Amino acid sequence: MLKGIIGALAITLAAPAMAQRDKAKDADDAVKNKVDDAKDKLGTDSGTAKAKRQAKKAARNTKAKARHTKEDANKAAKDATK
Repeated sequence: MLKGIIGALAITLAAPAMAQRDKAKDADDAVKNKVDDAKDKLGTDSGTAKAKRQAKKAARNTKAKARHTKEDANKAAKDATK
């Protein structure tokens, strides 16, 4: 039982740090997306490099959307318990 209480306390204390990490990830993803957009405008890369870059961009966008959905669900749950 003590381990459960300690675990809950650790999660509660780590939540703000995780939220900060999500914002940092969003900023990092935004920079990478800008770089990818610039490379697309140049059009100097091969088809495989372009396809690989676009696949990575799509994966980043999907992960960001999942993070935002998770954050929204956590906020809704927190608001519901007030």
